[in-house]
Amino acid sequence: MGAQRPFLLKGAVHETVSTTFAKERTLQDEIAPAVESRVPGVRVLAVELPSPSRIRVFIDHEDGVDHALCERVTHVLDAYRMEYGIEVSSPGPDRPLRTREHFADAVGARVSVRVEGGRKSRRRGVLIEVGDETITLDAGDAGEIHIPYEAIVRANLIDEGLTT
Repeated sequence: MGAQRPFLLKGAVHETVSTTFAKERTLQDEIAPAVESRVPGVRVLAVELPSPSRIRVFIDHEDGVDHALCERVTHVLDAYRMEYGIEVSSPGPDRPLRTREHFADAVGARVSVRVEGGRKSRRRGVLIEVGDETITLDAGDAGEIHIPYEAIVRANLIDEGLTT
């Protein structure tokens, strides 16, 4: 199934979510270069915090992702074990989208995009354009939606095989 939602605490929910996403970005900036420089051919697609004490790292490789590769990446992340439990995973059918290149590879696919903001922060549609500053979704009856990159906190492909 899809990735779990970020943990939330009662009270200042928006602040907690923003803090979580900021921490994920920081971890992504630390972890991606460390892993990609030590494990040839691996791309770190995303780092998520499913709980305050656990990190989930999504990786990809042109030859595919197997348990042995996940184990190698986990060993590279040993320094994080004191603070976090570590999960290393293939991207799966609901592949995370975090960079312009990820979005460019997904043009024509159905995507879910979470933007900063309140309860109505998720947009869904077919990704029809990837520009320098924004992505554009065809949201069906709602028309085209232009989303600036800086407003995106998370995005994933929508697995067409799932029914909800």
